[in-house]
Amino acid sequence: MPAPLVDLENLRPDVDAAVRRHLDALAGEITGHGDAARALTDQAAVLLSGGKRLRAAFAYWSYRAHGGPATGPRREAAVRAGAALELFQAAALLHDDVMDNSDTRRGHPTAHRAFEARHADGGWAGDAGHFGVSAAILLGDLCLVACQRELSEALELVDPGVAPAARAEFDRMQTEVIVGQYLDVLVQAEPWGKDPAADEERARSVLRAKSASYSVQKPLVVGALLAGAPPAQVQAVRAAGLPLGEAFQLRDDVLGVFGDPGVTGKPAGDDLREGKRTVLMARAMAGADGAQRRLLSERLGDPDLDDAAVEALRAAVVDSGALADVEALIADLAGRATSALESAGLQEPGRDVLLGLARAAVDRAA
Repeated sequence: MPAPLVDLENLRPDVDAAVRRHLDALAGEITGHGDAARALTDQAAVLLSGGKRLRAAFAYWSYRAHGGPATGPRREAAVRAGAALELFQAAALLHDDVMDNSDTRRGHPTAHRAFEARHADGGWAGDAGHFGVSAAILLGDLCLVACQRELSEALELVDPGVAPAARAEFDRMQTEVIVGQYLDVLVQAEPWGKDPAADEERARSVLRAKSASYSVQKPLVVGALLAGAPPAQVQAVRAAGLPLGEAFQLRDDVLGVFGDPGVTGKPAGDDLREGKRTVLMARAMAGADGAQRRLLSERLGDPDLDDAAVEALRAAVVDSGALADVEALIADLAGRATSALESAGLQEPGRDVLLGLARAAVDRAA
């Protein structure tokens, strides 16, 4: 996200401070079990020190766009709900990196790789890789506990009539993401490439459940609920949030293949080596000629792809028309979402900032 948008009304510093306070409190609690356990919160701090703060920004500015005040305990509740969303995202990323066997995240080793290196450097007993995966899973669980605590403390600051609906929305979001993660694991295991149309529909089902909802839609809804918005306005941002969330994830999928490693913090073509079965790749299979299709079928998911092979696969995706198709789909979804936000009866300054966030969510390089 462009810094001015996430820094408006001191949002990023306040969310960062809330996350740090929670991690500091958690570290103090953990220290009672010995200094070695501090490795968990130290590693969480590495992951949580980065990120766009997108979810917190959508929640906060939806709160403001629905009449939430810029000062006072209700404002603090919106900020802390944003911190809870960031803690939940950390949990999701930790588990996702394990499932994808990823090596880097935001330019740093993923948690399971960092714990694996800690084991190897210490010359400890057992398998270093298994230790790393085990520790990262536990850290993800710890972040899930942390997000629940942070949200509970946030909801203590709002009207008792508002809190249950916001809690229910947050809980549904967590369920959807876990189901989406399972669907992602499933689609990676099922047959692929025989029916590109069916492959695309499965890929879109995954991104709606796993990413679109918790990246944009649910934060918008939670923010509106914290402001006490009436049902019609809540439904309006809910309707806008899903296509915008889809467009956001589709942009991630494009960057996973064509992004600049210096900006994305991930190796070039990482999604190609992981063999991620995305809308982009489904459309590439659908539009590829015979030779391109064979190349995609044989090399997609090969962890040993060198730079030349990555470039050959990228060229096949471009030549198939898939990249242009997905760019057009992103533009269509983002346009629908923007129109819905423009007609949702939102208040300034929140309305203008939300529209800026919507544009930035899909027009980005990382």
